[in-house]
This record gives sequence, structure tokens and C-alpha cells, in this order.
Amino acid sequence: MNTPSHVEALALRLRESERTRQTIAPLRDDACFAGLQNAADATQLAYAVQQLNVAARVAAGERIVGRKIGLTSPAVQKQLGVDQPDFGALFASMAYGDNQPIPLGELIQPKVEAEIALVLEHDLTHEKHTYADLIRATAYAVAAIEVVDSRIEGWNIRFVDTVADNASSARFVLGSRPVPLRDIDLAACAMTLSQDTEVLSRGNGSACLGNPLNAAIWLADRMVQLGTPLRAGDVLMTGALGPMVAVTQPGAFSAQIDGLGSVRATFSA
Repeated sequence: MNTPSHVEALALRLRESERTRQTIAPLRDDACFAGLQNAADATQLAYAVQQLNVAARVAAGERIVGRKIGLTSPAVQKQLGVDQPDFGALFASMAYGDNQPIPLGELIQPKVEAEIALVLEHDLTHEKHTYADLIRATAYAVAAIEVVDSRIEGWNIRFVDTVADNASSARFVLGSRPVPLRDIDLAACAMTLSQDTEVLSRGNGSACLGNPLNAAIWLADRMVQLGTPLRAGDVLMTGALGPMVAVTQPGAFSAQIDGLGSVRATFSA
């Protein structure tokens, strides 16, 4: 049986990895996970680890500004053997503006992915949300780039590894062109992610659970179940529109999303 000290030990291992920028072995290999009988118990333990580290950051003075949704691609879900997305917390310290330099030395093994971000104007507190609820609650959508990073060595992750690791979150960059949902077809918009003139990733809104609103509804329902509903002002990173791209050296990546314009993530030495 896992005790609070076991869970704290796992959480501390992740915090130390982030602090020292040294990767660790997959958490799924730890005896805490090996002794569990089913996937539901493993998922519960992984989120308990995540929550301890979220609470530690809040206690240290950080501010939660939203949530990210991960594993929205059916192909990635199949790879990790799951049938649902996951989520993590976004902090103000993780937020960067369009083309604002992101220090590469603060990250371990970063990758970038283009996404659609939603910014809420109203709380989402229903047990079961609808498209109408999400559309009414959303102030606008913006083009975004998420910088994901894994504390797990070589990105050798499974579902519990990324959940415990705050959904492999690191940084996020929001574009500066807010667009009301009535002015964009979220499922149909095409995306390209480029470096210089080379296109490195392509996709569209339908790659995100069929429509980014499906991901947002899943998250809204889940957060109400956990007693921490999404609130006005929250940023929702709804999930990747195409394959991730590794960041190996300083430089800039540009995401172009039809109807939302462009956003740039620039990494400095």
C-alpha cells in the first residue's frame, strides 16, 4: 500500500529533476506503481504526484493561470495504451509572449507543438458541459505554441509518467491576435509549424479529438469532478494539431493557423 511519504518521494524526484535539469528513470518502474492492480489506481497515484508538485509551486508563490490538455491525438493514445487525454496545470511563470526569448538552458529536452488556446470569459461549473456552454464561456481563441519537456530520460514515457510530470509541461506562448469563436472553424483550420522556411509539422483542428472544443469539454467536466472548476480568465491549451518537433539549439519556430494568424516561440542560448 502506498503511503503519503511514497507519493511525496515520487513528487520530490520530479522537482529535483526540474531543478537540476537532470533526467530520471521512468516513474512507472518504481515499486509504488508496480504494486498496483489496475490502470485506474495507477492513474489516481500519478495525479496525486502531480497535485503535490502543483501545490508546492503554489505554496512557493506561483500562480495557476489555466490548464493544458495532452494526449489528444488518437495515435498517441494508442501508443501509450490509453483511451483518454490527460491534463496539467499552467503557471504564470511558464507563459511567454509572441517572439519573447525563452532561455533554452532552463529546459531539459524540449519539444514544440502548435495548438489552439482558448481564454475563458466565464466560469465552467456544470457537471456535464455542452458546446453551447463552452462557446458562451470562451472570450476568444488564439494561436499558441506549447513547449513540452519531460523529466523522464529520453522521453521514455507511458501514461503515468507524463501525468505525474504535470502532463510533460514546460512553457507556452500565446499569439497576440484574439479571435471570437464565431469567426473561426476550429475543426477545419489548417496548421503549419516551421523553422526558417522549412515546414516541420502539419495538421489541423480535427486532429485534436475531432475538434478542440471536444478536448475543452473533457477538461471542463474533469475539473468539476475534481472540485477545481475552470474559471474566467483561465487559459486552456487544447492539444497538439500536429506532430511535436524537438528543439536542439537556439532558434525560432513559427506556427501558422488558418483564421488565427501566427505565433513564434524563440529560444535563446
